[in-house]
Amino acid sequence: MDEEAEGNPGLDRPAASRDFGFYHMDLYDSEDRLHILPEENTRIGREAGQVEMGSELSRAGEAKAGRDLQRPGDELVQLYDLEDDHELGGELADDSGMGEDQGYAGWGPAGQCQDLREAYLYTHGRASEEYECYVIPEEEDEEEAADIFCVTCKTPLRASEKDSHEHKGHQVTPLDKALESARDEVHRNMVRLEKQIIDMENFASHLEEVFITVEENFGRQEQNFEFHYNEILETLAQKYEEKIQALGEKKKEKLEALYRQLVSCGESLETCKELMETIEEVCHEDKADFLKDAVAMADRLGKFLKIKTDVEISAQPDFEDQTLDFTEVEQLMGSMNTVPAPSAPVINRQAPNSATGSSVRVCWSLHSEDTVERYQLCYRPVWGGSPGEELTGKGGRRGAAFTVTVKDTYCSVRNLEPNTQYEFWVIAENRAGRSPSSEHVTYTTAPSPPVIKCKEIRSCEEAALISWESGNLNPVDSYTVELIRAETPEASGMIESAVGIPTCQSLMQLLPGQSYTVYVRALNVGGLSARSQPATVHSTGSFFHLNKDTCHPALTISEDGLTVVRSGKKTPAREPAASQTRFSRCVAVMGNLIPVRGRHYWEVEVEEGLDFTVGVAFEDIPKQEDLGASPHAWCLRHTFASSRHKYEFLHNGKTPEIRITVPPKQIGILLDYENSKLSFFNVDNSQHLYTFSCRLHQFVHPCFSLEKVGCLKIRNGISTPKHATLY
Repeated sequence: MDEEAEGNPGLDRPAASRDFGFYHMDLYDSEDRLHILPEENTRIGREAGQVEMGSELSRAGEAKAGRDLQRPGDELVQLYDLEDDHELGGELADDSGMGEDQGYAGWGPAGQCQDLREAYLYTHGRASEEYECYVIPEEEDEEEAADIFCVTCKTPLRASEKDSHEHKGHQVTPLDKALESARDEVHRNMVRLEKQIIDMENFASHLEEVFITVEENFGRQEQNFEFHYNEILETLAQKYEEKIQALGEKKKEKLEALYRQLVSCGESLETCKELMETIEEVCHEDKADFLKDAVAMADRLGKFLKIKTDVEISAQPDFEDQTLDFTEVEQLMGSMNTVPAPSAPVINRQAPNSATGSSVRVCWSLHSEDTVERYQLCYRPVWGGSPGEELTGKGGRRGAAFTVTVKDTYCSVRNLEPNTQYEFWVIAENRAGRSPSSEHVTYTTAPSPPVIKCKEIRSCEEAALISWESGNLNPVDSYTVELIRAETPEASGMIESAVGIPTCQSLMQLLPGQSYTVYVRALNVGGLSARSQPATVHSTGSFFHLNKDTCHPALTISEDGLTVVRSGKKTPAREPAASQTRFSRCVAVMGNLIPVRGRHYWEVEVEEGLDFTVGVAFEDIPKQEDLGASPHAWCLRHTFASSRHKYEFLHNGKTPEIRITVPPKQIGILLDYENSKLSFFNVDNSQHLYTFSCRLHQFVHPCFSLEKVGCLKIRNGISTPKHATLY
């Protein structure tokens, strides 16, 4: 069947149902075909094609057409043996005249074929007879990328838009530069934001401490009130018991007195009644008996009447007003509103790195039961003696005490002298009074920055010897040297440091061919000092200065320490006194070469006709001898007489027979510790002059001598030239 389909496409295929309409998406919505059209035109064409074919699809059966529209686009090409779009367009044009009954190659009615052709032509930019619009495909030009930035409008621009009316006269900058500037601004804002975050975190921490302190203080107040109220209730109960007991005792006493008086009165009344009855009986007797009994009765009655009867009430019936004394209770009530005076605070010892050169941070603590409103922090400088003693300051002046009032349990005290001891003590206060003073504790401020001796810095390709002055009156614990390497992007800002240096000098290892910025810090118990003023060190070659301590009085060293001059001034007839460090007979000076083994190279500029000596010597060379006259030096000596140059290579007073035809104006000197050699070169023509084989059992230093008026200029800190590396 495939062969038949290839032989006669369209006519010999089995007829499909006339209700089935084939509309493939490739004819009007294929991405392979529509990507060349503008997006808007493609969308309009697709919508128009879909609307036009909507009625046909409904007549042909929406269900079957929907399934067939998902078949791949190349299936339609295989059905019609088409190679490209042009063949499809031509075949559609040829078949457009077929009858409605015939349909399109047996596949659907002729109307559907016509719609199929119209959709294809429309999507490919061809006009249709039934459409009034004409779609022209256009290729979208690639937009030119922006390469400049308008600072005024804050907008990226193309270079061609710079002179437009909208941006004329505006400030513009390259886009990369504007991007870098924007990144820097974002970075700065991020740094500020980070700082603000840190400040807010510190403030929040402080608020939390205040919150806890307030909560603890009110908790202690509540406990204090509860304690005092309980104490008042106990006192009142005790007073009540005491008063009730006193009233009961007094009541008993009065009632007993009244009872006794009542009993006595009753007894007297009974006696009176008895006497009355007896008298009445006697009166009724005859005269003889009456007289007889009357005498006895009269005696008895007389005795009774002589007894005094107490008719006064011993206890008054009126209630006596009992005065209640509430003085003690009032005192207790008053004490409820009075917080007791706090105990002495406990001041902390100084923490490491808690100070700067002008400030210290002092901390202390209080007892948990104390309520404190403020603290008085007192301090004064300690110039001698021990903390707590009355001290006398410099020049006999008394060390004055200063006081700072704070509410927290810490305080940063500022405006102090660097590297100075201060004694601190603290007193707590509240409404009840002041606490005793805490113990006296000594705090020390950080040292002042050291001062680097730039003219004493010595370096080579592998190391540098850094010297400095302490800059502090009081001793410090140690020093820290910081090296910041530059010159290369990958090493920019890299910090190397050596810590715990006990003296004012340090030998630092370096990388060859680099430039370093050197800082020195001092350290004590208070912390690190600020950085010293920077000094620059280059590891491109050996660098040294002339040593003024060895200089003969007839010589003068320049300010930069690299030129020695002998002037025409007359020198004293007498030689200077012998010295272990200063040359006295030989008019010479030595250089401070770094004590590092390896290779060291420097050059000396000489004047024509100048008598000079250059070379190396041990530090302990006899200063009364000429250079080269002893086994302690290896030198090149030049003398000029009668227009003739004479060169001698002296060691222990001996020289080889060597003739130099071209007088050097610049002499190169290479000291090689590894091979124990000292070589001389004519820098002008790269000529090797002579090489000593030396026994260098200790470090040597460059030496220079001038026999006549003139000067020598030293050029160092340079790399070893290629011609010198061969020796």
